[in-house]
This record gives sequence, structure tokens and C-alpha cells, in this order.
Amino acid sequence: MAEQVKGPASYFPSIEKKYGRPVEEWFALIREHGVEKHMETVAWLKTEHGLGHGHANALVAHVRAQP
Repeated sequence: MAEQVKGPASYFPSIEKKYGRPVEEWFALIREHGVEKHMETVAWLKTEHGLGHGHANALVAHVRAQP
């Protein structure tokens, strides 16, 4: 039985399905956008790319958690 994915990664399949792009592309966009405060980046994804709040938050949280 597969282990259930938890945390921000649990949103990734629905993000890919809803927005038609692999999460790796979203991660790259976030990194290219530059280092800002978490919620500023979430707001940017929502306004510029039409993501919902939960999806944007999950992507930003994942990228910011990386070393």
C-alpha cells in the first residue's frame, strides 16, 4: 500500500491537473521571480497566473523549504 503524501506535496497532483503544467515548472517560475516574502509570492501567483490560494501557498511553501 502506498504511503499517503502529506503537506504541500499533497496538492501537487491537483495543481498539475487544474493548471496543465508540471509542478517543476511552477517551482522554476517561483525561483525566477526572486526571493520575496512568502505571501507576496503567493499573491503574485494568484494575480499573475490565476492560481487559487491553497495551490499557490503549497507551491511557495515547498520552494521555500528547499535548501
